[in-house]
Amino acid sequence: MSAVLTEFADGVAVITINRPEAKNAVNLEVSEGIAAAIDELESRDDLTIGILTGAGGTFCAGMDLKAFSRGEQVSLKGRGFGGLTEAPPSKPLIAAVEGWALAGGCELALSADLVVAAENSKFGIPEVKRGLAAAAGGLLRLPKILPYQVAMELALTGDPLTAERAHQFGLVNKVTAPGEALAGARELAAKIAANGPLAVRATKQVTSMAIKYTDTDLIKKQWDYLTPVFKSEDAQEGAKAFAEKRAPQWKGR
Repeated sequence: MSAVLTEFADGVAVITINRPEAKNAVNLEVSEGIAAAIDELESRDDLTIGILTGAGGTFCAGMDLKAFSRGEQVSLKGRGFGGLTEAPPSKPLIAAVEGWALAGGCELALSADLVVAAENSKFGIPEVKRGLAAAAGGLLRLPKILPYQVAMELALTGDPLTAERAHQFGLVNKVTAPGEALAGARELAAKIAANGPLAVRATKQVTSMAIKYTDTDLIKKQWDYLTPVFKSEDAQEGAKAFAEKRAPQWKGR
């Protein structure tokens, strides 16, 4: 079974991460599958909008640590984590979130233009708990959506944000009953797909550009600060402690 499923109908592309046994964690196959689906969304004149979701009641738990430990590259050059975070489509994209949107999974949701979430879903960038940082756009996009202090709390504590609170702050457009996020996203997508496709695409591009929602210069610049973090002893300790289910012993180096 493919790690990414696609459905194209009525002007809408539905892209589903299909690794429920791994909480839809992203490996190379997922990144390549999402990238290919986004390419099809972009190239087809009969498609106006996309929906990204996850199978089995979870949106995405982030990077597949087992794949990463094997040396598997889970980001695509020029496209970022999940083949998406550095190069979102020019057409609108909705994230339909059930369960956890965690770490890179949260950053995939942040790469979308609209978010529909089940009321029991949660959003989080817990990388600091592992001695790492949310390098797939989370630290750049959250302050453009949330109030500065709220974005800082989320980023510095690593604690999750509930769908209800995310909706209050504008990160989530619509909250649904559990199991209904995709249906809610389809309803929203249908309203958008009924509009002029050229107008929809241009409107998304100009609105995104107005606040530099995807700023490729900043994506590159952030590594001046984050590279030492990812190469640190603490980063290794954080991952090891997580795997061993114990509290990390930080050294600050």
